[in-house]
Amino acid sequence: MKKIPITDLDGFQIGQAQDRQQGTGVTCILSMEGATAAVDVRGGGPATRETDLLDPKNMVQKINAVVLSGGSAFGLESSSGVMQYLKEKGAGFGMKGLVVPIVCQASLFDLPCGSPDAYPDKAMGYEAAKNSEHPEWKSGCYGAGTGASVGKLMGFENAMKSGIGSCACQIGALKVGAIAAVNACGDVFEPDSKNRLAGIYNRAAGMEINTEDAVLNRMTQSMEGMNTTICAVITNADLNQAEMTKLAGMCQNALARTIRPVHTPNDGDTVFTMTTNQVPMDLTAVSVVAIKALSEAIVDAIKSAEPMFGLESWSSLEEKKAKNNA
Repeated sequence: MKKIPITDLDGFQIGQAQDRQQGTGVTCILSMEGATAAVDVRGGGPATRETDLLDPKNMVQKINAVVLSGGSAFGLESSSGVMQYLKEKGAGFGMKGLVVPIVCQASLFDLPCGSPDAYPDKAMGYEAAKNSEHPEWKSGCYGAGTGASVGKLMGFENAMKSGIGSCACQIGALKVGAIAAVNACGDVFEPDSKNRLAGIYNRAAGMEINTEDAVLNRMTQSMEGMNTTICAVITNADLNQAEMTKLAGMCQNALARTIRPVHTPNDGDTVFTMTTNQVPMDLTAVSVVAIKALSEAIVDAIKSAEPMFGLESWSSLEEKKAKNNA
């Protein structure tokens, strides 16, 4: 298995746009020819668009884009810009001489970062789609990860900055990539470890607080919050829509390996899968690579984030620890 750039998966275009001053953005993964796709939603508070049509029993079997964005439900407007771009390119589902681009989306709640009135609109969605023409990827506080944060159970003032991350792998002809915008309620860890990377951070005390412990200490209190980790896994494996649906569900294991707690009533955790159907491959083999790639994309989202909007990040805390130990 070798690592490759996320932009090296043939048949996909990836674009991002953001407003780093106001703290929101959008990331889109486009397939001009159409990709067999599926979704698995585990969180209790999703903000999504066109996920019902991804049920294998429904008519549409291929889609043209997955959009990941900030802005909560307001951010769903950005898909209209992606649709406009795809229509201009003639990409979509053909119906009696008409073309209707099929665009699915999930949004995360980033309104506490920057301006609470900022969200990705149609213009920003179009900009992200247009940017996909020039393969370039930035992890961290870009695209859908611009306003992302983690560890908000004890208030936004005790959160840490996160972002968007990616990882892609190749074994022989098989290519699998993953993109994750991490805005989780829980803490983020290195996969299958106790090495905590980010979560609740009490700035006044300069102390990290384990979210699971905080939940148990507040069992009789309301723990409202708006959080989500939204992801897209892309591949060239030749899998049908039922298999892609199973793959999306299996990829939720990556969230379980890195985020604690996860899939809470306060999360909208959503995983999309897309494939160009180019390489015959066993589903189990694809899932092993996909889960590894998505786990590492989540870690990349944390480690690539910079301190913004008054929040510390993994990188800024590591700098402080290094100075204290010098």
